[in-house]
Amino acid sequence: MKLMECVPNFSEGRDQRILDAIAAAIRGVKNVALLDVDPGADTNRTVFTMAGEPEAVVEAAFVAIKKAAELIDMTKHHGEHPRMGATDVCPFIPISEMTMDECAEYARKLGKRVGEELGIPVYLYEHAASKEEWRNLATVRSGEYEALATKATDPAWKPDFGPHTFNAKSGATAIGAREFLIAYNINLNTRDKKKAHELALTIRESGKPARDAAGKLLKDEKGNKINTPGLFSNCKAVGWFIEGYDRAQISINLTNYKITPPYAVLDKVRELANAQGIQVTGSELVGLIPKAALLEAGKHYLAKMGESTGLPERMIMETAVQSMGLSELGAFDLDKKVIEFAIAKPESLAALTLTGFCDLLSTDAPAPGGGSVAALLTAMSGALSAMVSNLTIDKKGYEKVQSQVFEYGPLGQSIKERAIFCIDKDTDAFYAMMDAMRLPKKTEAEIALRDAAVEKTTQGAILVPLETLELSLEALQLAEQVAAVGNLNALSDAGVAGLTALAAAKAAWYNILINLSGSTDEAFKTSIKAKAEALIKDCETHAAQIESSVSARLQA
Repeated sequence: MKLMECVPNFSEGRDQRILDAIAAAIRGVKNVALLDVDPGADTNRTVFTMAGEPEAVVEAAFVAIKKAAELIDMTKHHGEHPRMGATDVCPFIPISEMTMDECAEYARKLGKRVGEELGIPVYLYEHAASKEEWRNLATVRSGEYEALATKATDPAWKPDFGPHTFNAKSGATAIGAREFLIAYNINLNTRDKKKAHELALTIRESGKPARDAAGKLLKDEKGNKINTPGLFSNCKAVGWFIEGYDRAQISINLTNYKITPPYAVLDKVRELANAQGIQVTGSELVGLIPKAALLEAGKHYLAKMGESTGLPERMIMETAVQSMGLSELGAFDLDKKVIEFAIAKPESLAALTLTGFCDLLSTDAPAPGGGSVAALLTAMSGALSAMVSNLTIDKKGYEKVQSQVFEYGPLGQSIKERAIFCIDKDTDAFYAMMDAMRLPKKTEAEIALRDAAVEKTTQGAILVPLETLELSLEALQLAEQVAAVGNLNALSDAGVAGLTALAAAKAAWYNILINLSGSTDEAFKTSIKAKAEALIKDCETHAAQIESSVSARLQA
């Protein structure tokens, strides 16, 4: 699922009425979760954190910026934090299945709309910047609000979007795209701040002052101190003493966890600290973390132990929590600390019990239906293949296939997770199509808008089961591989993995066919039907091979 975070900063931290109005505007947008509101009275600034589906996040950002423009008057603003507009900065951050380029494109989309519809000058920064010097936010915001009147007369400061004029009330806004920042602390068994800070200097990107053999600081020809680079890029760190915990910590900001993950820093600090007789007792996550970062950590520690990584995601993440000591200072709740879980809909079909799902399925409710069942069957197939793989790991007589089953387990889990997501995605697509059909159609303009919406949502209701069909083919291919090498005692389970995947494929195919009749786009229909028919043929071929292989091995 594509997920994007947005962290707009508003130049208001004292008037709760204004903050509540901005929050209400965000909450009024579907498929977006407002995760945090952090006001500061001294800075007169509030940081909002929201996440959700990309298009919805862009809409929520726009309505929030619009509400801030209505309620915040920059001519009366005073605060400690640098600022240049009612909405000062608005960055987009990729969370899952999103590229930085996509986030930058959404930043441009929002910037264009803010500039044109609200008349606010917009400057793009960081990964969305239109010129190299504007990548740095400090450069874009130089001179702050007080410099905007002069910038409005300087051609070099023509904004990316909006009028090149001074908007006295709203100022200007910087919109950009950046990586997710993980605020992460490592706990030590010492109260000595200096020891913690020395470790921080060693790991942080900027490093520490270089010294000669006599301990004298080294300087360049201009007299500036020379630094010895630290061990990790995209890592900022400082050592401090926390009275509440009665211990020293290394406080770390990881500005790109894909390059420098938390577990890598923790492992190195453990090594460095141990060499000095210092023990790392645990660590602490401040705020939220993307699921991918915690999964990577869990897989890292499972691999170090020689254990299977083909486990359910929550089990992998619990391994990370335990291995990193993340619950040392307080309970670590995955549902509150992992972004994807924090914004999940509590009423989702995937969260129902088996009884609850089957009960709802058996009623006259229009959804869930066959499309969601197809997705569920695909998930079950992936889960069975993962199970057979795990039952083959470290088993006597299967030494030659260990590298294969270690690979198959995670593949099965991946199919399972993606298919589970499609359970709700299929039902959401159906309801979106129903909503489109209910749109007014009294005037020609209304009819045109309704027809376009119906076609768009009908295609959506076709593409979701097509995605399930593609996943079911993946599940069949995996079941075939697992059936060929898996533990004989679980061979019947590999066979059932093939059967459920084939049933899923045919169920998805039926859902594609029934919705194809609702589309008016002949080229789209021809393309989808041809693709789906080819997929079904492949699925049947693999299913037949699985049945033949399983039957032969079971009767050998």
